[in-house]
Amino acid sequence: MKGFGAIYRRELAGLFLAPLAWVLFFLVLLYQAYFFLLVLDTKGGEVNGSLAFVLGGGTPFWLLTLFLPPLLTMRMISEESRSGLLEFLLTAPVADAAVVSGKALAAATFLALVWASAFLFGALTALLGAPPDWGLVFAAWLGASLVSALFSALGLVSSALFSTPLLAAFMAILVNIALFALPFLARSWRGTGGAVLARALEYTDVLGHYQGSFLSGALDSAHCAFFLAWTAAALFLAVRVVESRRWLG
Repeated sequence: MKGFGAIYRRELAGLFLAPLAWVLFFLVLLYQAYFFLLVLDTKGGEVNGSLAFVLGGGTPFWLLTLFLPPLLTMRMISEESRSGLLEFLLTAPVADAAVVSGKALAAATFLALVWASAFLFGALTALLGAPPDWGLVFAAWLGASLVSALFSALGLVSSALFSTPLLAAFMAILVNIALFALPFLARSWRGTGGAVLARALEYTDVLGHYQGSFLSGALDSAHCAFFLAWTAAALFLAVRVVESRRWLG
């Protein structure tokens, strides 16, 4: 895709030069460290379980993944559309797919660095004489990065659909919550209808696919393909929305 590298570098630099991104990075690091130490103390020093908790085994991680990607992506298209920069990009010799995928990868890279704090926690416990299972840490980090990539792609769809960044973030958060909660709610419903709906929603069960593989330290290609396929579908939709802006002016 022509122009992908330039878009990716530009967006990644923009994230790291923006004060909001650094504030979020610092707050998330403190947030993760607090829960890691809390669970470590509760579990009596069980390092692997504590690291798994902050990388998807507990509610605090999922709260972050539901809210952080929309906050990072809410301005990427909507703000550029308002400022006129998006029209410049669309008329430049850069593919629409490169614009969208470059922005998505930049957000996913930033979030992958956020989740890499688990390696720091693991290194500190190793220095204190309690090394973690690095295979488990890597698998959980990879899963967390794939989840973030999916939610970042959905955030870009919302940013492309709505011209106001706050509205784009709000709608993306609603979509993320629905995607996360609907399979769980469907399984709790009684009767044949609930069972059929639960079976259908298994194809969008983010939590189930994540905890079924990555959190146990096992890399299953089927679960990796689930996240990659849905991320690609969301990016395809975002590209179509951006292309419609080109034709609608």
